[in-house]
Amino acid sequence: MTVFRWPLTLLALALVWFDATGNARGKFVTGDDAFVRMDYESAMSSYSSALLRDSDQPEILRRMARLYLCLGDLSPEDHQQEYYKKAEEYARQSIRADSTASEGHTWRAAALGSLAMDGSAKEKIQLSREIKRELDIAIALNPDDDGAFSILGSFYRALGNVSWIERRLAGIFLGGLPGGGYEQAEEALVKAIDLDPHVFRHHYELGRLYADWDRPQDAVTAFTKAIEVGPTMAADRMRMQRARQMIAKLQDQN
Repeated sequence: MTVFRWPLTLLALALVWFDATGNARGKFVTGDDAFVRMDYESAMSSYSSALLRDSDQPEILRRMARLYLCLGDLSPEDHQQEYYKKAEEYARQSIRADSTASEGHTWRAAALGSLAMDGSAKEKIQLSREIKRELDIAIALNPDDDGAFSILGSFYRALGNVSWIERRLAGIFLGGLPGGGYEQAEEALVKAIDLDPHVFRHHYELGRLYADWDRPQDAVTAFTKAIEVGPTMAADRMRMQRARQMIAKLQDQN
């Protein structure tokens, strides 16, 4: 989603929801509109009010998970974990309320990926198994979930960056890592782009993969496309700057 940074198909999530009588439920519309505009303070106010009225509504819980992930990405490093923990908690609650919706599993995988960044080696390996399990569930529930494929690509890229000796030690002492690497990362990220080419994250993560994989021209192409697409979440503005820096660095190397 962070390794996995999050952020996914915003317009698809900015839906108008209807109740049994067919009336628009403004509690979603107002918050979704603010979220798409990257006005996270207003989105929080709207979603929190909706949550007070209906604390078990999975759509609200999933939106809160998504929002806390975005806030975590924007926060100073010493405060990020508290936001990611809240995101994971809301995603878990949404799964309890409705385990058949892929988004809850996708957002939980994203939150766990962000939490893993500061974990110990043992915690990272344990979380990696849980992340993979949640992504497998999300994709099984919705094979068109571009967010799940994007996070899966980041997940496999991280595995590709693990050396043989680190894998060996993880297998001996910590129960082993899931399989996968750069090839699987490329497949997942290309799938995410095919499903929704208008999401910054998908192209940016593909660029990071190609940079790690020593494919500089492909990396420049992917980073350039990410910049053309533009930010879909507020933290993407920072990533756009990194993409420009990576393009300059890679071009200097050739």
